[in-house]
Amino acid sequence: MKLKAIALASTAAIFATGAQAQEVLEMTSAFGKNLPILGTAGTDFVEKINSISESVEFEHFDPGELVPTLEALDAVSNGSVDAAYTTSGYWQGKITAASLFAAVPFGPEVGEFTAWMLYDDGHELFQRMYDENGYNVHVQPCGIIAPETSGWFKNEINSVADLEGLNMRFFGLGAEVMQRLGVSTSLLAGGDIFPALERGAIDATEFSMPLVDARLGFYNIAKFNYFPGWHQPATMFELLINKDRWEELDERAQNQIEVACLANITTNYAEGEATNFQAMIDNEAQNGVTNKIWSPELLEAFETEWTNVAEELAAEDAFFKEVWDDLQEFRAGYKTWGDTIYLPRPRN
Repeated sequence: MKLKAIALASTAAIFATGAQAQEVLEMTSAFGKNLPILGTAGTDFVEKINSISESVEFEHFDPGELVPTLEALDAVSNGSVDAAYTTSGYWQGKITAASLFAAVPFGPEVGEFTAWMLYDDGHELFQRMYDENGYNVHVQPCGIIAPETSGWFKNEINSVADLEGLNMRFFGLGAEVMQRLGVSTSLLAGGDIFPALERGAIDATEFSMPLVDARLGFYNIAKFNYFPGWHQPATMFELLINKDRWEELDERAQNQIEVACLANITTNYAEGEATNFQAMIDNEAQNGVTNKIWSPELLEAFETEWTNVAEELAAEDAFFKEVWDDLQEFRAGYKTWGDTIYLPRPRN
């Protein structure tokens, strides 16, 4: 009996130890699970990591359930939330260089951006940005999408003069460009955009890809959708984990999180590429939308102002300059490959 009691006690201890070893991390997402591409990326990551890890489990929460979207960085840093699936462009008002790790106007597309992030200096600089600004977080690239649309407008935009005086929701570094062209910009979380359009607080908006924007109903108010997404040729998403919680995880769990994020980059990109052409067709055929291409003159105006913005931010902020110079050096090298290896895309 005594031996049996010892065996039962040992078994109970093993199960108790196993239960204690499983870390449960509460993760807020910047995007509601009802949204395709953006929202599913957060839920897909959770499914991936929970299916391959025996020692760490993530619990997904929609925006506002734990903290508002724009408060996620501070919440993860101070430990009130364990993790966040989001994008660093939301921290543009806190850290000048933040959007360089999210979306760069007239910058790298998906292949080039992931190459810089994963095989050059991007990820190291990304982590340094948070460390040097006093944020207690570990950052992992965890999703990426191809260009977004660059705006929903109530009227056609045929010149810079048509932009002047508009109130518009705009994201990241592109907002700096639009302000130079006479647009008053504000950064709103996804769920706040339609109500702002509806009550006239904003006249126009950009948010994401055609399928995502259709789900949010922008076409009910603004019928002109403009392309290409010059302000976001690619958009990178991040997984932030409180650094104390990250360091408590064993190396295997950390590696599993990294693997799940790398897989998520693939599926996130593929979902966007697979679904948006039909959304563009449906927007025109069913929702009365006119898909418009920016004129060469307006694209040139956007690019000219972006060049000015980048130069000024680099002059004002040493870390922005370091990241910008590193990215530009990589892009100069990549150009040798990128400009020669791909077939020109036919326009017909």
